[in-house]
Amino acid sequence: MTALKILAIAATFLSAGTSPAIRCSKNDSENSTLTVRNASTIPVNTVSKDNKIQVALLLDTSNSMDGLIDQAKSRLWNIVNTLTTLKYNGQSPQVEIALYEYGNDGIRDENYIRQVTPLTQDLDLVSEKLFALRTNGGSEYCGAVIRDASANLNWDGNEKSMKLIYIAGNEPFNQGRIDYKEVVSKAKNKNIYTNTIFCGSREEGIQSFWQNGATTGGGKYFNIDSDKKVIYIETPYDIRISEYNAKLNDTYIYYGNHGSEYKQKQITQDKNAEVQSVSNLVERTVSKSKKNAYKNEHWDLIDKAEKDAGFISNIKESELPDELKGKSKEEIKKAVATKSAEREKVQREIEDLSKKRQTYIDSEMKKRGTDDSDDLGKAIESSIQELAKKNGYSL
Repeated sequence: MTALKILAIAATFLSAGTSPAIRCSKNDSENSTLTVRNASTIPVNTVSKDNKIQVALLLDTSNSMDGLIDQAKSRLWNIVNTLTTLKYNGQSPQVEIALYEYGNDGIRDENYIRQVTPLTQDLDLVSEKLFALRTNGGSEYCGAVIRDASANLNWDGNEKSMKLIYIAGNEPFNQGRIDYKEVVSKAKNKNIYTNTIFCGSREEGIQSFWQNGATTGGGKYFNIDSDKKVIYIETPYDIRISEYNAKLNDTYIYYGNHGSEYKQKQITQDKNAEVQSVSNLVERTVSKSKKNAYKNEHWDLIDKAEKDAGFISNIKESELPDELKGKSKEEIKKAVATKSAEREKVQREIEDLSKKRQTYIDSEMKKRGTDDSDDLGKAIESSIQELAKKNGYSL
């Protein structure tokens, strides 16, 4: 048992009894809506260090893709929550997300592609960059962006790790000089599965090779109507989970020259999620409570100390926030342990409320008979679950 864990247990006893401080081609209905399903939660203390779940999102940002980008903003945290439900041998693998854009002539690349973020657990960074995406005219070269993502991202070498590419767009899949068949076949040989999401009718996607891209890449083919508006089912638990978001944020102690900036970024991305909807902020809160997905050791002392038990003993006073300057190393360790215990308590509370929320959503969807299969998030969710079972993962 690490010193941090011992101190955390002690802090828990000391604090007992107190409160925790595109527009794409349209399908049949122009005004149709989407209903979001939130993924159920997992225990906070079963993170696997042996393997990973890595997902690269490749989004077309040409002129016609405003609806797709809006869906991605609304669905990011739902996708993360789906990934965190997966277990391998009873443990929850580490989750990493990467983001690419392609098809935008504002990108200074001959194939109009750009790696927006690497594979990372810095989900605030992914959110920040996603909300900063802007559409512009361009040529959409699917083969080129898949080649770049499969070759240049830091894919895990463990055979037990699940590695997935999701590419979404609405132009023919075979455009450009790069042969998509060769590219997705090479990726598949590295156990990187390519899934394709065509924005338009299913038949058009088949005729323009999106289905063949997925078949060749060992993944799934979907078509979606990205003009649909995402509608969330409100639940009696949303407000309480949102309140716990503030308590969760309060457990973070920043460090380093840019620590305060990262802390502010966390708050900014909370606001970005809330702009989409209150329910979207709820889903982000649930994602933030998942230790296998939301990690911030690059700026948070609690996450850093958990990863590196000796870090606090060597930290410089200049790297500390004002409230810890002038404190002894033992006092700093105690403060970190106290916040660590608080965080675990808040994470458990969010987990419990999230399960109740999901039960409520499932019940409402059953009553309404809602079909939400025709959107970006649902396409990714269903394929993740299917591919997970094939690779030995359980839900």
